[in-house]
Amino acid sequence: MTLNSALYNALTGLSANARSAHVVSSNVANATTEGYGVRSLSLSSRTLGGAPSGVVIEGVTRHVDERLLGDRRLSDAALGHGSARSSFLEGLEKAIGTPDQPGSLTGRMAQFEAALIEAAARPDSEATLNASLNAARNVVSHLKATSDHIQNARLSADQAIAQEVDQLNQGLKDVQDLNTKIQAAIVRGADPSGLMDQRQQAIDALSSIIPIKQVPRDGGQVALISSGGAILLDGRAAELGFSPVNTIVPEMTLGSGALSGLTINGRPIDTTTDRNAISGGSLAAHFQIRDDLAVTAQEQLDAFARDFVERFQDPALDATRAPGAPGLFTDAGAAFDPADEVALSSRLSLNAAVDPTQGGAVWRLRDGLGAAVPGNVGNATLLGQLVDALDAPKVASSGGFSGAARSSAGLASDLLNTVAANLEHSEAQLSFDLAQNDSLREMELAQGVDTDAEMQKLMIIEQAFAANAQVVTAADEMLQLLLGM
Repeated sequence: MTLNSALYNALTGLSANARSAHVVSSNVANATTEGYGVRSLSLSSRTLGGAPSGVVIEGVTRHVDERLLGDRRLSDAALGHGSARSSFLEGLEKAIGTPDQPGSLTGRMAQFEAALIEAAARPDSEATLNASLNAARNVVSHLKATSDHIQNARLSADQAIAQEVDQLNQGLKDVQDLNTKIQAAIVRGADPSGLMDQRQQAIDALSSIIPIKQVPRDGGQVALISSGGAILLDGRAAELGFSPVNTIVPEMTLGSGALSGLTINGRPIDTTTDRNAISGGSLAAHFQIRDDLAVTAQEQLDAFARDFVERFQDPALDATRAPGAPGLFTDAGAAFDPADEVALSSRLSLNAAVDPTQGGAVWRLRDGLGAAVPGNVGNATLLGQLVDALDAPKVASSGGFSGAARSSAGLASDLLNTVAANLEHSEAQLSFDLAQNDSLREMELAQGVDTDAEMQKLMIIEQAFAANAQVVTAADEMLQLLLGM
């Protein structure tokens, strides 16, 4: 071994020590950076002619648990799906109102019945008749407001779909570009770890929208496939298509063609089944809200409105009404036709004959909708029949309710209970998904940068650097001694 080789060995050691210090400093600086993969320097001994010839820097290795990362991304999707569902159901429950709220549907139904009972006890009092009319108007307004809330939720879901489709398209293009840059960096022999961090962050940003599985490809590239089997990226990024609308009414559905579906590279994707190409993330949840949950909620609300209207449209209830004439509640001023139930709750109105704001007279609540002149002010027969109509057990004709007979207030309670049960189930699942996601993220953090371990490495690097520097100094002194002879 010559002095020159000793000097060369020490210089390669210094270079490796400097590179190691750079890697450690990068790890420490990014200890809290989301998506950062811990780096380590790969070294190997070099031999020349069978003799040691310093150290070779093989490259920087990025350490990521791909299985844990994949599980966390699937958990992100489940959390996004559950959050969207629970948010919709929570809003729907608030719109209908819980029994402890005076402005709830059940509360307004109770106020309407109480007002009719009081009017039946004092049929001569115009104040009690007006109170009954106002209570009836409040029920109608509440049903309309709830229907508007449901359709606004559908519109919000439609807009969220459009935003997430745009985000997916841009994100997939970004991952495609990063794939290309990573491959080029590897070909040049450069360290692609920073680009891989950026790619992981880009994929993580999409993971709550669609459940994504990452598949390795040659040259450091990756392919992205949804858990439902849709190829989102494999060389080239897929193009998702969707056309949002500016307004949604109950009659507009995906099946009627009034609302847009989803396409991937121009091919339609079925989003109506539980297991489809995009199922499991927030995008699937928004389709479910727009095309299933909100549609079912509207159908049940319309079914309640139908039951409510038909109770007062019974021909035997008011002898003063002409055959086929509407009852106390109307479908936009006309008699209700069972064939036109869709969106009934949004068209419900008080009969103009009893509404002074529409040219009617409140005394017709007592004397009959078809009465031409006021009758006996002490006659409470019709008012009592209106109370009986509300309380009569009746099987709902639509809406998917059970076949049990119930009063109008009972049907209102069943409507709320259905939403509350769905919300409770959704929140229980969301709690599980949230706990699982937190656990997976903690496991990811545990595999991240250990600053204590990095500091220990730095001390070893410092000692090795000092030792190599001492070798260089000693070799230099020996050479100077030889040159001075």
